[in-house]
Amino acid sequence: MKADLPALLLSEASLRHSGSTKWLKFPGDVLPLWVADMDYAVAPAITAALHARLSDGLGYFQYHQPEPDVAALLRDKLSSQGVTDLPEGSIRTLPGVVPGLYASVLGLTSPGDDVISMTPIYPPFMSAIADHGRGLRAADLVHGPDGWQIDWAALEAAVTPATRLLMLCHPHNPTGRVWTRTELERLADFALKHDLYVVCDELHADLSFQGPHVAFVSVNPALRERTVTLTGPCKTYNTAGLGIGAAVSHSAALLDRMAKATAGVMGGPSVMSMTMWVAALSSGAEWLAAVMEQLAFNRDLLTERLRAELPWVRYTPPEATYLAFLDLRAHPHAHDIQAFLLSEAKVALNDGPTFGAGYEGFVRLNFATSPEILNEAIDRIVRACASVPV
Repeated sequence: MKADLPALLLSEASLRHSGSTKWLKFPGDVLPLWVADMDYAVAPAITAALHARLSDGLGYFQYHQPEPDVAALLRDKLSSQGVTDLPEGSIRTLPGVVPGLYASVLGLTSPGDDVISMTPIYPPFMSAIADHGRGLRAADLVHGPDGWQIDWAALEAAVTPATRLLMLCHPHNPTGRVWTRTELERLADFALKHDLYVVCDELHADLSFQGPHVAFVSVNPALRERTVTLTGPCKTYNTAGLGIGAAVSHSAALLDRMAKATAGVMGGPSVMSMTMWVAALSSGAEWLAAVMEQLAFNRDLLTERLRAELPWVRYTPPEATYLAFLDLRAHPHAHDIQAFLLSEAKVALNDGPTFGAGYEGFVRLNFATSPEILNEAIDRIVRACASVPV
């Protein structure tokens, strides 16, 4: 952490405050490495902007202007990722990316249609499909010596005459894969071949250890009229409590369909969340650089300890995000591994089956915490696993 920035790491005592779902869901003797927010102090530029905004009053925000104030900053950011030539009105704010997933299913498909996604996948992808009478066509990724890979044959096999939409996650949650340009180009060809709309969740784009993010829509101009990109600041800037996101598309027709399908029930971001995002985009770079340095350190710490102390755990270090998807299927308690670790190690992780059918024995671990807390959690997991030898 640079000398002119305040401390990034927060103590366990300060993290266990009354508003923290992450730290209060489980008993006080449990270390929570589950839900995806970070145990880090919010960027000073954001907190300063929020304090200043309170002095201006909290009246209605101008939701009906063609684009919000944040749009100009977001346009610059998206341009650096290859998303260029966006027409006026191509950025629509949302109360979050998850509502955007639901809006895309409602607006771009009809009841009875099929939707493809690659599993394991962030659970709201699946609930957005199932909750509204669409069929999930799951194409499992393959976890091999080279890490998590797309199974192209499974993807083709998932297509049906009723398939209308491909839902991508890039970078991918929970595996942490950053799809290469070659993979993105092949996915583009797949969508075009089968005449699919595409919604691409790029919420973790700023949290890549691989270098600058390449937006999916940027790899083929033919994608522009069939793709919606979802983005937001909550993962990058640790602001999940201030819900906001955006749906971005060169096609106003797609965005209009999503808006019409959720008219009257979607809601919008608050004045405070808008203030936060503007401050993050304009003044959050130094803080984010410090966060990425800490996350890289933690990822390497986790990787080294697992290889040394739990070599039977199959795990590929993520290329992005602060999430590690661990394969503990070799353990005798694989069938209930999340419950076993919660009970015996006092560590709360996300359970594999929530990311798709067939992922019993997997857990997702959030390493966006202090090295002290991460080391203690690993110590507990190692001890618990040693009590029931593999």
